[in-house]
Amino acid sequence: MKRLFSVLKWVIIVILLAVVALYITGNAHLFRGLSLTYLKGLTGPTIDDYKYFKNSEVKTGTPQPWALHPNYNKTSLSDDDISYHKQLKSAAYLVIKDNKLLHESYWNEYSEHSLTNSFSVAKSIVAMLIGCAIQDGLIKNINQPAITYIPEYKEVIGDKITIKHLLTMSSGINFDESYGNPFGMMAKAYYGANIPELVKEYRPTSKPGKAFNYLGGNTLLLGFIVERVTGKKLAQYATEKLWQPLGAENTALWSTDDETNSERSYCCFYSNARDFARLGKLYLDSGKWNGKQIIPIDYVQEATSPTNDIEGGHQYGYHWWYLKYNGEPVFYARGILGQYIFVRPQKNMIVVRLGKTREKERKDGLPKDILRWLHMSDGLN
Repeated sequence: MKRLFSVLKWVIIVILLAVVALYITGNAHLFRGLSLTYLKGLTGPTIDDYKYFKNSEVKTGTPQPWALHPNYNKTSLSDDDISYHKQLKSAAYLVIKDNKLLHESYWNEYSEHSLTNSFSVAKSIVAMLIGCAIQDGLIKNINQPAITYIPEYKEVIGDKITIKHLLTMSSGINFDESYGNPFGMMAKAYYGANIPELVKEYRPTSKPGKAFNYLGGNTLLLGFIVERVTGKKLAQYATEKLWQPLGAENTALWSTDDETNSERSYCCFYSNARDFARLGKLYLDSGKWNGKQIIPIDYVQEATSPTNDIEGGHQYGYHWWYLKYNGEPVFYARGILGQYIFVRPQKNMIVVRLGKTREKERKDGLPKDILRWLHMSDGLN
């Protein structure tokens, strides 16, 4: 019995030392990360994680429901398409044609009112808020040094990195984007408690504006800029400039850290397919909604075009992606688990797909399922 108690004592001591070590080394986020993943039989974040975090509300105003297309849901998805949706665990698939709701399908417990995480689609929303701040005269132009607005991050951004560099993911800052690394920046930002302090750990290591390098830390800095110039949290500004003017029907959520209530701007904006489609329509209509210019036209045009002057930027604008589909230009927002808002200007169409996973295989550098979702919308047109 004495030996058993001795063993238990040392086990407890080792556990306590491990806990202290994690706190001292800045890795206390692992406790939450483990409790929300492996201890639940999961290997990473899910689209329903808002239940486990603090959230800021992006509130609705007067709803503007989508008008129904004359052919609304008259054409069904094929059996193969339905099987594909089930295989990749889709939550929603929606098509807007000529500003009318043409098709929508939902799976399992999800519906037109369900909140699911959009992951990196949130990056695209932050870029839209930068455009709103320009329209409001709060940001002069995107060629200004970022330090103009957030001087407390001087060691992170120096004096050469501009807002445009952050928007085009070409800042040259050594942010870590390894989602599989439990000690990396993304794990700390997702499960940690103080995002503003976390960002201060990084430094510029290469020339800005030279090469595209997809890093969520750039978006965090853009979020700080929006907050500074507006004097408002991201969720509040998104409420005033996007959610209410666009007539969203459901309150959205933006998850925050625990200590500073800073929105996780690089991810973690929760909404539904119908309301996400409104963001696509705003850009389809060059930043105008019901006759009011919300985001400058030239900013939208640049945001949805490839940045060919940057090495590797041929598929990326200002936090929006770009591709050619059968020769047709398409710009879109995308999240890591297969969240998409596609805008097809030549078809006057918006396609939204939400779900729990996407294809691992890539074609021409893109997740292969992208082509399937676009092809599927052709069959509903």
